[in-house]
Amino acid sequence: MADLTQPPDIDEALRTLLTEPSYGAQVLTVTARMLEVDSTQPVTELGREYALDIAADTILHTLPDAVCQDSMARAYRALPPLEPVTRGEYALRLRAAAKELG
Repeated sequence: MADLTQPPDIDEALRTLLTEPSYGAQVLTVTARMLEVDSTQPVTELGREYALDIAADTILHTLPDAVCQDSMARAYRALPPLEPVTRGEYALRLRAAAKELG
């Protein structure tokens, strides 16, 4: 009779997959880190886009195009509205959005 249990390496891979944040959430988290560099300055659309570009390059550069596009679409949909707040405050909002995105 065949053993129907999965090998431990597949179990570990699934456990990791289920506990790691999604690529979109990781992009938002790295974007938050980038914005925190000058946390007392106002957040601007240009600054946010620059931080998002760096985050996307950092997180997604080795993944297939379809995964990158889907991850960025999810990240953009989760972005908090751009309001007149500091980069630090916006970074906090990004972290909350990343947590919700999962």
